[in-house]
This record gives sequence, structure tokens and C-alpha cells, in this order.
Amino acid sequence: MIKFILNNTEVSTDQHPGTAVLDFIRYRQNLTGTKIGCREGDCGACTVLVGELTNGDIRYRSMTSCLMPLANANGKHIVTVEGINGDGLNPVQQAMYDESATQCGFCTPGFVMSMVGFSLQHEITNAPKEAVDSVDGNICRCTGYKSIQRAATRVGELVSTRKSDPVAFAIEQKFVPEYFASIPSRLKALSDNLSAVKNIEVADYRVGGGTDLYVQKHEAMSHAKLDFFFDNPAMKGIRIEGNRCILGASTTVTDLVESKEFRKLFPDFEIYYKLVSSTPIRNMATIAGNIVNASPIGDFTAFFLALNASVLLTDDKSSREIELRKFYLGYKKLDKRPEEYIKTISFEIPSKHTRFNFEKVSKRTNLDIASVNTAIRLDITEGIISNAGVSAGGIGPIPTYLFKASEYLNGKKVSLELLPELISIVQSEIAPISDARGTEEYKRLLLSQLLKAHFLVLFPELDEAKILTI
Repeated sequence: MIKFILNNTEVSTDQHPGTAVLDFIRYRQNLTGTKIGCREGDCGACTVLVGELTNGDIRYRSMTSCLMPLANANGKHIVTVEGINGDGLNPVQQAMYDESATQCGFCTPGFVMSMVGFSLQHEITNAPKEAVDSVDGNICRCTGYKSIQRAATRVGELVSTRKSDPVAFAIEQKFVPEYFASIPSRLKALSDNLSAVKNIEVADYRVGGGTDLYVQKHEAMSHAKLDFFFDNPAMKGIRIEGNRCILGASTTVTDLVESKEFRKLFPDFEIYYKLVSSTPIRNMATIAGNIVNASPIGDFTAFFLALNASVLLTDDKSSREIELRKFYLGYKKLDKRPEEYIKTISFEIPSKHTRFNFEKVSKRTNLDIASVNTAIRLDITEGIISNAGVSAGGIGPIPTYLFKASEYLNGKKVSLELLPELISIVQSEIAPISDARGTEEYKRLLLSQLLKAHFLVLFPELDEAKILTI
């Protein structure tokens, strides 16, 4: 039995745990404010808030309910647009009204929920900008975004005055109704009598955040045999052991963003993660899911390939570790038996001599898959590259560790002269195809330009003008 709080009501259901939360709240609970749009996590019309107790503290995150399995709602607070309504319009709704930020209105509930979710966030540094960023997963087809941006900026300005706990402030300012104050104690009481969703010993699919599976196999998920990993405590967390950083398989992109340990390892991670999808998807997507999906343009596969990361595979009886660069055998073909799954991802901690960069080009800045992406890791001592790792996506049938390019850089002195030869070697090592994201020639050009971007970012002492003319 799956139990959770839906708005202000405790819900118990024996619905199939693979049922999309969107379908449950619309067709079983008749909460039709949450809209059905793309069913791929692209448009944001189905955005809900998901509240979860963590060490006694409640945190809310926006998620796209079309990709969220019902099992992942177990023991949580699910909030639809109906659940934030009180007496009159709340500050987000009022700002949308005042700025004429709605026209047909179909997308409006999703925008509202994303902004309300922002008002409940804990770590906020530049509220007006971050309020606008919070709707990066919402698409409007008719209003025009400037009015929505103005509304979001107004919301951010109000949130910037916050001095108290996020939930207390949200209640005080009427972003959310007063019943939100009772949710932590109600979730605690619920968890004391909660049964974990029973995992299937022999599963058709293993489900993390659902952001890949529910796009590819939406119809199958509501009746398949499923094994759920998203809330498995043994597969969560980010920890440092010796000289390695270890990520649980169910670690989400947002978990990386919020991890002080991880951000310390990658000071520019704020730049990188904003190139990856949108806020609701980052709140759901797991790192192991991104890796095992084996997409040739997976963003974090490129990121961790450059770090020469390893994955720990297990079948619950035995385990084995394999380097990520040896994990991909062919298009969607992995060095993994059907009964095995990823338990952890690990990599050697970058030293003070390590320089790292990630680049990506896509048709849209947010919520889009890459045309080409690439990452580079260089260990440099006294101007000499002692250990290099270069990776790229979108340039072949698998996420690619560029062995020849990496080997070429090893032992070389950092100089402008490295770049032309590096580009030449990379071009000989890749095999892009023409598709909807660009022609072969375009992808080859993109990767060459992104290699220049690596040098521009990592070696500001080199002549920028000369780099750009190579």
C-alpha cells in the first residue's frame, strides 16, 4: 500500500506503483489543475511540489509528475496547484495576474508551482535571478516570456526579504496555506507506519527518478514488474573515502548541487549543472540512470568519463567494479548482465593540480539534450600534463572517452601549440552522424570549438585571440 499526503489529505492506494503521479492525481483524485502536456518532462505543465523529511527538516522540490512513478511519492507530501490555494490569490498568482503573464492559461499552473517551489527553497543567494531560473523547466506557447520573467522577478524580490524558516515565511506571506505547518509532524507520523514499496525480485525495469524510462516506455510502466531505487537509503548519499568520492546510484543532480563536498571538488559546478536539463528534471534524474541509459549524448556520462570514474555493479550476491570508459560496448550495449545494477559511482578526488571543465551545446540552453558535449581533466605539475582525460558525447554511438587525445596530452607542456594537434587527433577519433541535432560536419566543428573553449577556460594565461583563430 502506497501512502502519502496529497495537498492536505492523507492518501492510501493500491494502484500499480508504476502509475505516473500525473495520472493518479488527475484521474483518481480529480485534481485537474495539473495539466497533461508533453508527457516527456519538457513543458512543465504537470509540475508538482514534492516535500520530504530529511533529518527532521522538510524540503520541497519541483518535479514533473508525468515522469514520476507513484512509488516515489510514498511517504511524501505531494502538492498540486489546488493545494496552494487559500483566500484569494497568493503572491505568485497575483504577480502573474498583475504582469499579464497568462493568456490561454494551460501552462500557468506549472509556472505557479515552480515559483512557489522556489519560495520554499532553503539556500537562496540572488532571489530575483533564482526566481526566474526556477521556471527553466516551464514552457509557454502564447504569452511571451518577458511578462512571466517580470512576475518571477517580483516573487524573487519578495522572497529576498525572508528572515525566517522557508515554510514559516511562505505561510506568513501566503505563498502556501497554513496547513503546511503541520506537514512535518504528519509525515513523521506517516513514516512510523509506512511500508516500503515492495521491490520485484525479477524486474522488467529498475526505476530511479523515471526521467528516461517514462519517456521511452510510458505505457509499459503502469503494468510492468518494477524495482524502485529512488528512495533506497543504501543507494543515496555522497561521501569521501580516502582519495575517492563515492556517489550512491540514486544521487540526483540536485544532490550534487547541494553537496558542499562535491561543490568543493568542482568550484565551477554551478556553471556546469545549469547546462544540464531543467530544475524539475535535475530534482529527479539520478546519476546512475543517466549512465546506464547509455545515451550517446548523456551529460553526466561525459562528465564522469573525463574523471575516469568507475561503477560498482552488483546482483545482490556478488559485486564487481568496472571503469566507466570500458562500460560502453556499443549503441545501448553495456558490459552488464541483466541481473546486475549500478550501486555506486566513484572517482579519484581532483588534486590542487587538477584542472577540469565541462562544455555543452544544445539548441536550447535549458531542458535540451546536447548536440555535442565534452569534458576534460588535466593534472598539471610545473606546467607539464601528467594525467589527462578527455571525453565527448554526440560524436559516435556511445558516450566516448577519447583515448588517443588523452594519451597525446600526457607528458606534454601546456602551450598554445598543443591545441591544433589535439583537434586533429580528436577529429580522427570520432565518428558523428547527421541527425536532428546537426550534420556530421556541424558536430565536428562544434567539438573543435568546444576544445578551444576548454583551453580558454583552463588556461587564461594563453593568448585568447590566437586560440580563437586556430
